[in-house]
Amino acid sequence: MPRVVLAGSGIAGLFAALTCANAGWDVCVITKQSLEESSTNYAQGGIAGILDKTNLSGKETHIRDTLEAGDGYCDEDIVRDVVDEAGDRIRDLINAGVNFQTDLKGNFDYIKEGGHSQNIILHAKDSTGKEIETALLSKATKHPNIELLSNHLALDLILRDRNSVEKEILGLWVFNIDKGIVETFASDAVILATGGGGQLFSRTTNPSVATADGMAMAFRAGAKLSDMEFVQFHPTSAALDSNQTFLISEAVRGFGGVLMTKSNYKSWEKAHGKNTSNTMVKPEDFSFTKKYSKLGSLATRDIVARAIDHELNISGDDYVLLITEHLDKQELQTRFPTINNFLLKHGIKLGIDPIPVVPAAHYFVGGISVNKIGQVVNSATENIISGLYAIGEVACTGMHGANRLASNSLLEAVVYSSRASLNLTNNIIVPFDDSNVLPDWRADGLESLVDHYSLVDDLKSLKMTMSRDVGVVRSNRRLNRALRRVNLIENEVELAWESSIPTRPLIELRNMVQISKIIIESALKRKENLGLHYNEDNLS
Repeated sequence: MPRVVLAGSGIAGLFAALTCANAGWDVCVITKQSLEESSTNYAQGGIAGILDKTNLSGKETHIRDTLEAGDGYCDEDIVRDVVDEAGDRIRDLINAGVNFQTDLKGNFDYIKEGGHSQNIILHAKDSTGKEIETALLSKATKHPNIELLSNHLALDLILRDRNSVEKEILGLWVFNIDKGIVETFASDAVILATGGGGQLFSRTTNPSVATADGMAMAFRAGAKLSDMEFVQFHPTSAALDSNQTFLISEAVRGFGGVLMTKSNYKSWEKAHGKNTSNTMVKPEDFSFTKKYSKLGSLATRDIVARAIDHELNISGDDYVLLITEHLDKQELQTRFPTINNFLLKHGIKLGIDPIPVVPAAHYFVGGISVNKIGQVVNSATENIISGLYAIGEVACTGMHGANRLASNSLLEAVVYSSRASLNLTNNIIVPFDDSNVLPDWRADGLESLVDHYSLVDDLKSLKMTMSRDVGVVRSNRRLNRALRRVNLIENEVELAWESSIPTRPLIELRNMVQISKIIIESALKRKENLGLHYNEDNLS
């Protein structure tokens, strides 16, 4: 039976695992924490797509909105293909047990988010990702061809000849966190679905597992990384004292929530008096966002995040406010129960109190360069790396251009998951010969390794550097300073790596440093402001 090892247990990884398993493959899914811990699980908004294939105008609008959000940098052919495939893939999710929200008549309750011109987003209230994760994981857990391994961290790809220009994947070295050892996983193919790298930044909506592992190991194996300067910051993370940054979904603004500075809010309060439902006093007219886009609070994420950053620099405030008190509080609280429950723990009532928000690192638009079926591109030859696929946030498909449109990520993930797994299962004829013994990791030097020093200060320094100097608004001076500091951290980490016993913190920090450096170098090379990349020195 042919075998595939799949790193990552979000929507992309689990959908691919099920597709391969249904085709008769032996599937091993590894994830470095619990199986449920993925960015998918935290996705609140939904999945964008037109189910009715005859709705050509709706699909054209979705395509146009995606291209506009991507600032003219999207691959239009890819966008058209993904939008056209959306209905089939969403139906696959429904057939897998995903329950999207419906109205009283049983019709899907489509919503709108920033950058969209129409209501085409299917959701499960404000916990869509969790609903998808739960349904797919339930299927995968019961499938006889799927092995699910938690606390297993993908370490490095095994190549037939690491020095060869042409690359062929033979398997994966995996760090067993519970046992503290590196294990060798042989396979016909490896699919990377490891997500993004929000943990490179001090404030992120991503879970703790998002440390850019897949991008780093693919890069070390010779894969091409593209568009790494485009890191999306979500405009509205809750600016509250919490163990983990909490996302206030864009759907709240799609429902009518409005962003204001503290000064804007005072002016609005004075104008409407005690009657917040006064239609003559429109809250959007008091929003600072109107200065930056005619769409106001519903502008795309790059515009809104920069607007907030600029206003905070002017005012010296720590946050802006998301206003919902002019909306129906009962409907708000029913539609957004997860957000409502979180805010209540902090003494804030949705639909009554202003919500303090700030931008936070959210999504990597760039990543491992792949072709139309998810095969990874070789940086040296532009050919594919045989046996290696990348899907989901870890991959760069050309769909998002310079800025991802809201709720297109889950769509892209499931489309490319389907394409990659179908291509894989339809083209491997001869199963892997497990009589071929693959090399153990660092087989010639394990006995000399020692415990490494504490990494806490290096990690803190990296996050602080990336947040301060490689954030929403950049400059050449700050980028060059960041590069110097990351180079120093990289030197220290490499010294530890060469002589130390591997641990999860060391493996992750090494990956984070390597990808941070690539992001900075990519940002310095980009000489024009485009989408998510905004350099003040490009204005002159």
